[in-house]
Amino acid sequence: MNIPFIPFAEGEALLDWIGLTDALAAGHHLPKAEIGDTFLYRDSDTLLSRAAWINGLGMAVKTATIFPGNPSSDKPMVNGGVNLYADGDGTLEAIVDFHLVTKWKTAGDSLLAARRLARPDSRNILIVGAGTVGRSLFDAYSAAFPQAQFTVWNRTRANAEAMAKDRPGLEIADTLADAVQAADIVTSATMSTDPLIKGEWLRPGQHIDLIGAYRPDMREVDDAALLKSRIFVDNFDTTLGHIGEVKIPLEAGTIKRDAIKADYYDLSAFTRTADDITLFKNGGGAHLDLMTSRYILDRWRTS
Repeated sequence: MNIPFIPFAEGEALLDWIGLTDALAAGHHLPKAEIGDTFLYRDSDTLLSRAAWINGLGMAVKTATIFPGNPSSDKPMVNGGVNLYADGDGTLEAIVDFHLVTKWKTAGDSLLAARRLARPDSRNILIVGAGTVGRSLFDAYSAAFPQAQFTVWNRTRANAEAMAKDRPGLEIADTLADAVQAADIVTSATMSTDPLIKGEWLRPGQHIDLIGAYRPDMREVDDAALLKSRIFVDNFDTTLGHIGEVKIPLEAGTIKRDAIKADYYDLSAFTRTADDITLFKNGGGAHLDLMTSRYILDRWRTS
């Protein structure tokens, strides 16, 4: 039996963002995933191994290395590999390009929440962070909010300018506070450990999407932002005790556990009123890699 390797360009040509978010939603109606995560650290570098098994969907194992210093040497910050296994007999079904799975899983995770929590008439979308994920967020959000105007803010303006050249129509914000206040949706993907986005900047009706923090010491918003928001996460098991965005304020007693309204295993609870500020923490997880890999393989087989 030939095991397919699905490369980035050929695989991506078959995918669409709305189809992926529908597949992620469907995956959360299956039995809850068994997941196992292992984190190893060396200063700012991280080795992350994630495995998931969903009855009816199969198994996936993904190993990622995250080296924040790599871009300064023209190397990708994140590297790794993904193996997809059959549910029935555990045989290897496909090897999928790591960056393809990561790109679509990460931005698709956030887009699923935004399709349910952001106002459908959102017209101003701010991307905080002009890295690889920021570009993916532009692509994903453009699919669900085709009439929106996009703005990017980045600490280093030159990086924002480079992103704007890659994404026609993207504007550059000079001041983060002003850009946040003007936005209907704020989607943030930075490597910050100290909060960048302040609660005092937020206004009723906004949706805040947080992606960057993935370690226990990392945060992108301050306590005031959490206290003003209705908070949602993709998975309680992979966020509450692991990611500083919610772990730190929970342990400090700044927010209570019931402040976090739901995860994707209760999608019917992902609702808003017009004046709510909704805040979603994208924590990722191997179960989402599995759902995304399965979606990619299904599209590959039917192409």
